[in-house]
Amino acid sequence: MGKADEERDRGRDETPEERADRRWAELLQELRVAQTGVQILFGFLLTVVFQPRFATLSDTNQTIYTVTVLLGAATTGALIGPVSFHRLLTGQQLKPQTVIWASRLTVVGLFLLLCTMASALLLILRVVVDDTLAIWLVVGMVVWFVLCWLVLPAWARATRRTGS
Repeated sequence: MGKADEERDRGRDETPEERADRRWAELLQELRVAQTGVQILFGFLLTVVFQPRFATLSDTNQTIYTVTVLLGAATTGALIGPVSFHRLLTGQQLKPQTVIWASRLTVVGLFLLLCTMASALLLILRVVVDDTLAIWLVVGMVVWFVLCWLVLPAWARATRRTGS
């Protein structure tokens, strides 16, 4: 557990085990949201290759598709990994460590989700608009995701510390 986590939990009257249980429950709720979206996206990606138009895609677009599917699979693995961690370590008195590792896997999964989304958008937009515009649109969306997923939480954390 890091110093920031300890500071956040100050004022709570809970044992380390209770804290780990609470954090695990919170992480599971977060994972449910992320996993649903990833499973839908990944399922859709798996069907694309079987569409008649897939064979007409350029080699570049087929390569982007391959990268996107691999990123989707890696994202799925990272976001389901915490469940495996929990299942394999249940009863081993390792809940605090399990929560730490599951949290790390979740962050990796969110980064991979960002990459998957960017790659999927690039593939779709290259079919719909000019390649240059597609790249700029994807960059804009990546900036949006970074703003929503990283910048706003960092800002909220910083303003909490300063009391603004």
